[in-house]
Amino acid sequence: MKIKKIRAKWNDEQEKWYFSVVDVVAVLTDSEYQKARNYWKWMKNKLNEEGSELVSDTNQLKMKAFDGKLRDTDVMTTEQILRLIQSIPSKKVEPFKLWLAEVGKERIDEAYDPEIAINRALDIYRKKGYSEEWINQRLKTIDIRKEFTDELKEKGIKDGKDFAILTNILIQTWTGYSVKEYKNLKGLKKENLRDNMTNMELVLNMLAETSSTEISKSKNQKGFKEAEDSVKKGGNIARIAKEQLEKETSKKVISDKNAKEIRKLNSSEG
Repeated sequence: MKIKKIRAKWNDEQEKWYFSVVDVVAVLTDSEYQKARNYWKWMKNKLNEEGSELVSDTNQLKMKAFDGKLRDTDVMTTEQILRLIQSIPSKKVEPFKLWLAEVGKERIDEAYDPEIAINRALDIYRKKGYSEEWINQRLKTIDIRKEFTDELKEKGIKDGKDFAILTNILIQTWTGYSVKEYKNLKGLKKENLRDNMTNMELVLNMLAETSSTEISKSKNQKGFKEAEDSVKKGGNIARIAKEQLEKETSKKVISDKNAKEIRKLNSSEG
């Protein structure tokens, strides 16, 4: 099977694109998937023998394979891919460099003019059928999340795994569910959890992140333990608010509704 597109994932915490190495190799060598896998396996051995750090720097991410299943896939950043393609003799190298440059340009344009990213997000959510009220809340969560991760970086959190651990602690503290349990409750697999939250869930998650950010800013100490302490305290503030609301309304805040049901509910209410 010939590769028609290159799988890629954007990492919000690291602000980097990750590309499937096998897909890149397949495009550059104009070969089928299995041949590309074999070529990459050969290349890894060759690069290791040459003492290249490129292979040791390669990460793995879950990506949807051609059979529809999520599988661990070797991935590289834009910079790593550019180093890799220098080792592959191919006439397609230059067009591929131009494509990578265009992908990078989109993010750079959004960095200089955030309105571009906001408008793109608005269009996507409207096409999916979300209500304007929900969209407004969701856009606010993006800004709040950025402030939260920026503060974690200020406190010395750099590793992607640490961001994921702290996010999990935050979610579990105020909801009572781990991220995995929360997604299972909503019947999710790889879908974005926030895209499947109700308005109230989004509001309380923002409260947890904002509170954590402000608590962290009030401290001078850095390190994972200090960040964890701030995250737990911020999560507890949202947990107390959730429990008080549930007491007053006699309704559970954490919903098993996913995006499809939330959009349908919004439509019927409108």
